Amino acid sequence: MKHHNNNHNHNNNANTKGRLGIVISGWPAVGKTTLAAELAKEFGLSMYNGGDILKMLAREKGYSASGNDWWDDEEAKKFMQDRRSDPSFDKQVDEKLIQIIKEGNVVITSYTLPWLVQGPIKFWLKGSQDSRAKRMASRDGVTYSKAQEIVKLRDEENKKIYYNLYGFRFGEDLGVFDYIINTDQLSLDSLIEISKNIVRHIVL
Repeated sequence: MKHHNNNHNHNNNANTKGRLGIVISGWPAVGKTTLAAELAKEFGLSMYNGGDILKMLAREKGYSASGNDWWDDEEAKKFMQDRRSDPSFDKQVDEKLIQIIKEGNVVITSYTLPWLVQGPIKFWLKGSQDSRAKRMASRDGVTYSKAQEIVKLRDEENKKIYYNLYGFRFGEDLGVFDYIINTDQLSLDSLIEISKNIVRHIVL
């Protein structure tokens, strides 16, 4: 685990008056949602997911966007094509999440938010494609080889989309993060406990 001290002032913006704000980012299928849920429960935070807001926008565009595994089906692939041609999809999601994080007392999982706001505690979860494919196969009930394909595709899509949209290199430009945790080296329980301990020691 590495601790990046970026001279962030956690007494302003998202953490005004001691209102805790946490943003968790990282590669697909690395455990972001699980960690966010545990932190939300531990510290009494509301939990938001950028993907859920993106799915809401997809439904407004006429997609079904239903079920936890929707991102892996053919309709989602078409939506991803539409998304690439219409940057407003992602920007609408990010604008909503920026409003939410500024209100505080929240934990948000988002690919992009750490690069767009100052103030919240920012975690990057690092994990190899192999370990993430195993996690996805177990979580979503797909074969390991299928999960490998999905993980690789999502990684490449994320890098292209966010570079074109905002100009940062997803997975490479990590200077905005306060804490980088390698999930390959930890059990899920250990990841959760370490992250809880970090948050407990943050002085707002």
